Amino acid sequence: MGFFKEMLNNNRRKSRPMPGKSTLTPRPVFPTVQENIQYLKEALFHTDDLVRQKVSIPGYTSEFLFMYTMCDQSKIREEIFKPILENKDGDLEGILISMRANKHDDLEKVIDLVVKGNAVLFIEGMEDCFVIEVGSSHVRNVTEPNNEKVVEGSHEGFVESVSINLQLVRKHIENRNLVVKRYKLGNETKIEAVIVYLQNLANPELIEEVDRRIQNIDADNISSSEFIEEYIEDKTFSPFPQLLHTERPDRVIGNLLEGRVALLAEGSPTALIMPVTFFAFYQSPDDYSFRSLQGSFIRFIRVCSFVFAIALPAYYIAVVSFHYEVIPEDLLLPIKSSIENIPFQPILEALFMELTIELLREAGIRLPGPVGQTIGIVGGLVIGDAVVKAGLVSNTMIIVVALTAIASFVVPSHEMSASVRMLRFPIMVAASLFGFIGIVYSLMIILIHLCSLESFGTPYLAPIAPFRWKDLKDTIIRMPQWALRQRSQDPAPQKLNQQSQPVEEERSDD
Repeated sequence: MGFFKEMLNNNRRKSRPMPGKSTLTPRPVFPTVQENIQYLKEALFHTDDLVRQKVSIPGYTSEFLFMYTMCDQSKIREEIFKPILENKDGDLEGILISMRANKHDDLEKVIDLVVKGNAVLFIEGMEDCFVIEVGSSHVRNVTEPNNEKVVEGSHEGFVESVSINLQLVRKHIENRNLVVKRYKLGNETKIEAVIVYLQNLANPELIEEVDRRIQNIDADNISSSEFIEEYIEDKTFSPFPQLLHTERPDRVIGNLLEGRVALLAEGSPTALIMPVTFFAFYQSPDDYSFRSLQGSFIRFIRVCSFVFAIALPAYYIAVVSFHYEVIPEDLLLPIKSSIENIPFQPILEALFMELTIELLREAGIRLPGPVGQTIGIVGGLVIGDAVVKAGLVSNTMIIVVALTAIASFVVPSHEMSASVRMLRFPIMVAASLFGFIGIVYSLMIILIHLCSLESFGTPYLAPIAPFRWKDLKDTIIRMPQWALRQRSQDPAPQKLNQQSQPVEEERSDD
């Protein structure tokens, strides 16, 4: 709790005033249909996809407007024309009820609704208009995310619709304490964003801080949750992500039950989880699908891969450039024979191969699926074999670069994987200049930065710094579910106990 209080006080001192968002003056509905239609046309700059259509309601002069690019024609037939044709008595109230129309008296709000795909009905002599929901929706099916596949467990993934994503969350948390708070972001885009949390678990100070940062966003273009991330994270220029990206509802649910907050945005299948720690990026839903021993083993390998991915090329460069004495005698001659005819320094070898791997990876992503898989395998084999035969790169360097690439791809989070791949380059340069001393100082700088970094008041390296041994049960390893009787203290939840059995009691295995 102390972390949140200190953070809130600091942010209040540093935060700028809330940006003034432009609001249009309300415009009452005109009594004549022609004036209303003319006002909407001028407000929308006579756009060609705005359609004007007369309707025959006995005893009334009426017309409706809609944008055909945003509306479903079958809904227009069912929701507007069908009720009018079926009611030949001129019962206006009955027609409006059949249309499920909503009454409005402000044309400025009506314009926003028309842009979103609603139709508006104007009736001569009435100072109210009626909005009918006829918007078209094109949403892909709920499928497993391509970048977060699991062996066991749920295979559901978020889509680009906030309402469907919220349904996927509520389906698994049928709890009255689940709260959804909506925002409209982007002065021009005006996309819908929501935060989701459990009222009885999430820290009120955390919710207040998340709300303050979102309300403080003042930008014309907010088109996805990734845009929001840069406005609300603690340190934008840190190489490490401070919010967890996921497209899996089960991962969001697990974090909500820990007392964290999730953010979803219309048009984006990615949810942002806050606050998070470094070890959250190395956890996967598969860890909880497997038994605890298997899950702990796999998770431990992932955490170890962080060190391999950022330090292995640098270690090799330092050894062959400065510290031959650390190489065992049996390996000294093979390594010496592989590098003695190479015309370049080890740092140039490493940079060339690492950049080649990054180019192959990027090309594999941008090309169509079957071609992308082929270029990754064939391109790697052909280039690797060719550069060795040409005497440009040693065999040992190929092995080191390959192991490094594999270690960086083990990370379940794409954002953390990108950070790891970027960090290895400055460490390689330091190793080429100062050997082991350069590596040690580089790792010390990274460690100091990790210890100073926070995510919404939560220490990024918790529970290692500050050290909390009880939270180690679900970080580098995963204890059995019956042993996880307390929630993590990282998000400062309102309730620590998550099992009815007293925490002091211990289970014994025979």
